Amino acid sequence: MALQQNSAFRSASGSQCTSGAPIGALDLTTTHANLGAIMFRIGDFSKLTCVSIKMLRHYAERGLLPPASVDRASGYRYYTADQLPRLNRLLALRDLGFSLDQIGGLLDQPLSSAELRGMLKLRRAEILSQVRLEQQRLARVEARLYLLDQDTTAARYDVVVRTVAPQLMATLRQTVPSLGEPIAELFDTLEAYAARHRVRAPSSPLTIFHDSAYRETDLDVEVAIPLLDEAPPCPPVILRNVPGDTMACIVYTGSYERTADVLQALLVWVAAHGYAINGALREVYLRFGADNGEQLGLPSAFLADDPPLYVTEVQLPVQRREDHALPTVGAERATSV
Repeated sequence: MALQQNSAFRSASGSQCTSGAPIGALDLTTTHANLGAIMFRIGDFSKLTCVSIKMLRHYAERGLLPPASVDRASGYRYYTADQLPRLNRLLALRDLGFSLDQIGGLLDQPLSSAELRGMLKLRRAEILSQVRLEQQRLARVEARLYLLDQDTTAARYDVVVRTVAPQLMATLRQTVPSLGEPIAELFDTLEAYAARHRVRAPSSPLTIFHDSAYRETDLDVEVAIPLLDEAPPCPPVILRNVPGDTMACIVYTGSYERTADVLQALLVWVAAHGYAINGALREVYLRFGADNGEQLGLPSAFLADDPPLYVTEVQLPVQRREDHALPTVGAERATSV
């Protein structure tokens, strides 16, 4: 192989790397053990290949590219030009995104074209999946920027989309004249039922709002508390598995008077992020007040003495809208300049 002074080494990824020293300046060594083969000290091999000494050592430790020789006295590592094709193949596979464990198998075992094609197709599928995830993340960033530009309340809240699991619960559904005390009375009935049968689970209670439109009076609500096990029926209390769903969620602290503001922010967020409402609103009480909590055997970790210490999660079932186009903040700004 003819090596020219100040030659450029083009890596497997396509980037050009120019060696800092002419080939005549490199320390070329011969050893009797290698029958006169040209040997490069690790520093010179690094310059020649544009692979750092640290990475060459790492590849050696992983058994992917061990040095051709190690001087017993000095510990110097030496490589040969014959190792360049193996290193180039390693770099090419790294550029395609294969792990070092996968590369080890590909380097040591000759693969047929069909086998290599199959591995590349699998890698392509993995990359496409990663691209889709990054596109979704980019869309969320764009939507958040859009809300900030609109100076909406929604931008002040952190919304998380997550899957909520189904849960066995005792529920009580009624039309109540208003929020507040009427709902608290329904919870008292449920908690007394669960305490009586000793089936209360150490999880958060919740309220499901079944009205399709906003109402301040005559609300169709269903209160629910989690259960460890089945219990005898006791109408109007109903035992049922409250279904799980994909939820857009906001957690806030303080008085329940904030719920209306939080709900408005959640609705704006849902619309801006390309979702559609897919069920009834839920209000989950992560920390709440109860005058008779000890008497009812409520988990102390969920109880708070003052409204400022309350922690509530508002959950809204959602699904993706296929026809929705997220606002492109960059394009809007470019147009306005």
